[in-house]
Amino acid sequence: MINPHPLVFIHGLEGTSQGVKASLLRRLFPGMLIPDFSGNLEARMAHLTTLLGDQSGWRLVGSSFGGLMAALFACQRPHQVDRLVLLAPALIWPDFANQPPAPVAVPTVIFHGTQDMLIPLEEVRRLAEGVFTNLDFHSVEDDHGLYQTVHSIDWSKLLE
Repeated sequence: MINPHPLVFIHGLEGTSQGVKASLLRRLFPGMLIPDFSGNLEARMAHLTTLLGDQSGWRLVGSSFGGLMAALFACQRPHQVDRLVLLAPALIWPDFANQPPAPVAVPTVIFHGTQDMLIPLEEVRRLAEGVFTNLDFHSVEDDHGLYQTVHSIDWSKLLE
């Protein structure tokens, strides 16, 4: 698939660029930027900011801790982000939850599993509704990994 928008996938805290979601998205969008991240949140955000530079029109897909990173980037630089797709985002992380960012109008789609035992769905929904003014929140029958859900999403429609 050819996509005119620059795409990036941001894996979770323990994930890599070779994980299930990254591999699926790489097959669907061969030009998608799928880097590896390590270190603490500050180091990861510095790496992400360097990678994305000043380019605008980004469509960011973030999973768990990567969802937190994508959300923070969009809140800090909304003019660079065209769309956010967050998969069970770790918005409960203190850097976000204790002092939520100012609301942004970046179109945001969140998928969160009703059986997620790691990141509480309702807390994420509450935080997301307070920050993302253009939010499409999906509660799905899945766990934190969202492995069933990611295979059922119409990624072409969502990202193109």
